[in-house]
Amino acid sequence: MILVIALVVAALFALWHATPLAEYVTPERIFDWAETFGLQWWAPLAVIAAYTPACFTMFPRPLITLFAVIAFGPWLGFAYAMTGILLAALATYVTGVALPADTLRRLAGPNMESLARVVRHRGLIACVAVRIVPVAPFAVVGFAAGNIAIKLGDYMLGTFIGLLPGTLTTTIFGDQIQTALQDPSRINWSLIAGVVLWFVLMALLLRRWLEKQHAASKPTSSHDHGRRLVNRRQ
Repeated sequence: MILVIALVVAALFALWHATPLAEYVTPERIFDWAETFGLQWWAPLAVIAAYTPACFTMFPRPLITLFAVIAFGPWLGFAYAMTGILLAALATYVTGVALPADTLRRLAGPNMESLARVVRHRGLIACVAVRIVPVAPFAVVGFAAGNIAIKLGDYMLGTFIGLLPGTLTTTIFGDQIQTALQDPSRINWSLIAGVVLWFVLMALLLRRWLEKQHAASKPTSSHDHGRRLVNRRQ
């Protein structure tokens, strides 16, 4: 996979420098295409719908959000992005309900059972944490939530809260990129720095909390359990 990615990047680099592609595909033209797309009546529906196949194929969601911000502006772009993300989350949840447990274990890996116990016992706050901290791909988290019958309300609200910081960050970056191309003097560097710092701190705190919950949820051996009983009696 790494070799394939390297070859694709090398091919794109060669096309960019050896052909007129660099003169045709410019940032200005990309913004013009996005703005023209945003004027179509069906454009919001297309952007919202794009998140569902993107999450199943693991296509980067922030790229769709950046495009939405450029096409519709920061406010509408953010609204369409969150709507699409929540619909994609619902689709993965429904898929997880019908997904066999063995298939889910193969998709999620060896830590699936302990992670599922954390989500089941901690509910909403765990759903928020696993969305902010990338412990598993977006679709896999939805599969797991549906498969272990997490309350749909907790899952959807946790998804919204957990992905809100990242989506806001992407929205602000997209808006500032567009501003930089139009007038670099208008870039709000303090806003960018503040958003990044806030997001990083929140992710670190929730990662620490999730790791503690993850460790506490691991089943103990019978030897450890017996030793704990002896200690309590003493």
